[in-house]
Amino acid sequence: MTLEDYAVETDSEDTSRPSLSRAIASAVVDLSAAGVASPRVDAELLAAHVLGVSRGRLLLVDSLRPEELTRFAALVAERAKRLPLQHLLGTAAFRHLELQVGDGVFVPRPETELLAGWGVEHTAPGATVVDLCSGTGAIALAVADEAAPGRVVAVERSPAALTYLRRNAETFGVVEVVEADVTDPGILGDLRGAVDVLLCNPPYVPAATPVPPEVALDPAEAVFGGDDGLTVIRPVVALAAALLRPGGVVGIEHDDVHGRAVPELLRADGRFTEVTAHEDLSGRPRFATARRA
Repeated sequence: MTLEDYAVETDSEDTSRPSLSRAIASAVVDLSAAGVASPRVDAELLAAHVLGVSRGRLLLVDSLRPEELTRFAALVAERAKRLPLQHLLGTAAFRHLELQVGDGVFVPRPETELLAGWGVEHTAPGATVVDLCSGTGAIALAVADEAAPGRVVAVERSPAALTYLRRNAETFGVVEVVEADVTDPGILGDLRGAVDVLLCNPPYVPAATPVPPEVALDPAEAVFGGDDGLTVIRPVVALAAALLRPGGVVGIEHDDVHGRAVPELLRADGRFTEVTAHEDLSGRPRFATARRA
């Protein structure tokens, strides 16, 4: 639609200012036609972003100034091209946090909140927690925010992702950032046998798997995990066994085709007990957990 389509009606007494409700309704039409999965939510979040208010306060706003309408229409046009909503907003919601995101860093997904929540539940006061393939720092920061760990270490290798990880760590709390490759068995030598909780959301999508346009704009190295999706997970299992203290726990997110493969990798290592498969809210296999023997 054109900018004029967004401004046809007005709900306010000031007829010079276009109606917010009309602008959102027009945006929903555009986003639906573009195949966006949640067109109304996205339209409302973009409107709230332009207006500088929370989504819940949109009901208190009748109209948009012309410059606000122009900016809103431009953002809707970008979203209709399937640019990630979080990139347009500059932030991504994750549990109780609003994390900075942008080009070059994987946008945390709602399903990963389940793994983070499991980590929070298993983090005792004073515990040492390690988050591998940290990206924005979502899991590490959620645990630091909601539990009472003594030390949280976030490991990431991508220079672009590290920029956002460091920004978020500075904003939300004391998290140690380590630049390292989690497939290197020699990393975190000072923590061997001393970690209480190890969490990881690695790249795990098999290379030939089609992904939505938004996911295609995430860094490929943060999405795809080799031909079978397990290229990073295999060394992570071995690293977890080396870093965890006896009785320490590990949680690894995986693709929904790995519901049997990842638990089997944990069992085959021989150093884990209580291997458990977990599903997401839609009933799909999502992460596996285990305890260091």
